[in-house]
Amino acid sequence: MLPALSRRAALGTAGAFLLAGPVRSMTLDKPARFIVNSAAGTNSDLVVRLYAERLRDVYAPQVIVDNRTGAAGRIGLEALKASAPDGATMAITHDSSLTIYPHIYQRTLRYDLARDFVIVAPLGAFSFSIAVSPRSEFRNFRQFAEWAHGRQGVAFASSAAGSAPHFVAMEMCKAIDLQASHVPYRDNGQIIGDLQAQRLGFAMQLVGSHAELHRSGQLRSLAVSAEARSPLMPDVPTFAELGLPQLTAEEWYVLLVPAGTPTPLVSGLRAAVTAAAEDAALAEALSRVGLHVVKASPEQLADRLRTQTARWGEVVRETGFSVEEAR
Repeated sequence: MLPALSRRAALGTAGAFLLAGPVRSMTLDKPARFIVNSAAGTNSDLVVRLYAERLRDVYAPQVIVDNRTGAAGRIGLEALKASAPDGATMAITHDSSLTIYPHIYQRTLRYDLARDFVIVAPLGAFSFSIAVSPRSEFRNFRQFAEWAHGRQGVAFASSAAGSAPHFVAMEMCKAIDLQASHVPYRDNGQIIGDLQAQRLGFAMQLVGSHAELHRSGQLRSLAVSAEARSPLMPDVPTFAELGLPQLTAEEWYVLLVPAGTPTPLVSGLRAAVTAAAEDAALAEALSRVGLHVVKASPEQLADRLRTQTARWGEVVRETGFSVEEAR
């Protein structure tokens, strides 16, 4: 497994899109299976169900949602890799499983982007928010940064070690000279409870996890990692506004099919997804949980994966992060 997306992989990804363009599109005459590598009720599951509804009778007569949880999403991608490349099986994944995981699971990652998958299209994107207890003295990020400068022993939370929010938080700590220790949580409710009780110094999570609590005063969000302010928390500045543009980050949900899937079917699926993304009702449903529709050309998506792989590889090396790679 290469530690970064190779030129071969980037060009291969772009090539898959480019080939899909001029070739006549095809659709299925049998049910399709849409793998979600997280549990029912998660944002990934929501995105899949929104698109599955719109792909039915457009790409396939029926689209069955198949939740495959475990190993931080790797189980679902392994299931996709093992599926027949007949256009009947697709999967959603956050792009960190393609850009971060090659760096932190170098010995045990069982899939390779260039070899095992064809990338069809982006399905949505989300950014992150740093939040503190409403009982804290920090009214804004600058106050927090002044307090944090040179401090040690601060605990912070994210939903998973080795995730994009974890590494954005690590980048932030470096920028403000804070020595903090990461505490991964599986339960968002527990993060919120420990944050409110000030057992944690801060949490870095999806904007959608903080927005309602911020608006109700149960948490205080200090900054968001998006390029622009979130419509869910328009009073919260971006890191770039605060002079930290290097913390600008968002994660994309990406649609994949197995390598070897016929190009006309890739083209047909991409066309159906592109049409679904124009649905205002879908965009509204995504926005309610802090997500938004994204559009990218083949070249843009390949370039994003290449640059994100390089970015996170540098962060992993700088932090010295490692994970227990046994299942």
